[in-house]
Amino acid sequence: MRSLAVIASFLISTAALVADTVQERLSDATAVFSEIMGTPDKGIPQDLIDKAQCVVIIPGLKKGAFVVGGEFGRGFVECRKGSGTGWGAPAAVRMEGGSVGLQIGGSSTDLVMLVMNQRGMDRLLGDKFTLGADATVAAGPVGRTAAAETDTKLSAEILAWSRAKGLFGGVALKGATLRPDEKENASLYGHTMTNREILSGNMAPPPAANQLIAELDKYSPRKEGPGSAERKKR
Repeated sequence: MRSLAVIASFLISTAALVADTVQERLSDATAVFSEIMGTPDKGIPQDLIDKAQCVVIIPGLKKGAFVVGGEFGRGFVECRKGSGTGWGAPAAVRMEGGSVGLQIGGSSTDLVMLVMNQRGMDRLLGDKFTLGADATVAAGPVGRTAAAETDTKLSAEILAWSRAKGLFGGVALKGATLRPDEKENASLYGHTMTNREILSGNMAPPPAANQLIAELDKYSPRKEGPGSAERKKR
């Protein structure tokens, strides 16, 4: 009976998510990022997003009613172009299992993750990986002028934040798996594509992604490089 309840819960949660279109999820992801970055004193630190290789946004991660600590969600990953001067086309991802500690009993939460280095990006180009096991993950600091002060945050491949019921803060993701969502990619691009093909190539973004890319360019138009801090002072 317990196994049937688990399966039923998963199917209900999944059905609720797939009812939305990929275009609607892109719009939701855009709104999540824009709202978070629009609150400077409570947003993601500017220096971290400027240094990030990729951004992962999963709007409305759902907790299964009968699965303790089990979540399911769909979202997108955006990586910088090879030159580091802009953001490329989005690739679809899905998160399953694990626990993100949904705040104050919330049944849904938004997740934002920054992939800070090439090792983390390599994980996104492959098959599924487990956060906290295959890739190091740390709770991200809050506040646009805050800095990642600990060695854990400085060396982590991924920094993560969650937002539920208006509360925004760093979150330690452990045990959840992140994998490519090729069915969503097919819906978005009109044919089957892997995340590697999208993120490491020169794929033209679909029109539905233009608003998300514009928001990313607005808050971090290029990747930070040597001497960038000095350039900002001038």
